[in-house]
Amino acid sequence: MRPSDVDPAQGVYGISVAADLVGMDPQSLRLYERRGLLEPARTDGGTRRYSSDDLARLQRIGHLLAAGLNLAGIARVLELETENARLRAALELTQAADMEPPPRSGRLRTTD
Repeated sequence: MRPSDVDPAQGVYGISVAADLVGMDPQSLRLYERRGLLEPARTDGGTRRYSSDDLARLQRIGHLLAAGLNLAGIARVLELETENARLRAALELTQAADMEPPPRSGRLRTTD
């Protein structure tokens, strides 16, 4: 199995590896989870498992921290970004439905 075959939402990284990959310390990752900024998967034993999606979110948190936002501000920005993505997806579905040709009736027209 190649890394590209792994679901980006599947938790595969332990906290130490995830922290190293994003350049943060494990305690920060625990804090962000307590504050509701991310929710890593858990094993049956309770061990955190971070996904590629979680790593991207942690990088976004790091960029927002560097821009001067506090954790409450970061939580709000992440909420708004998630809502914006949801609305864009809904809009794309609506636009795609509008582009479909109208259904054909079962009757055939004949011209004389």
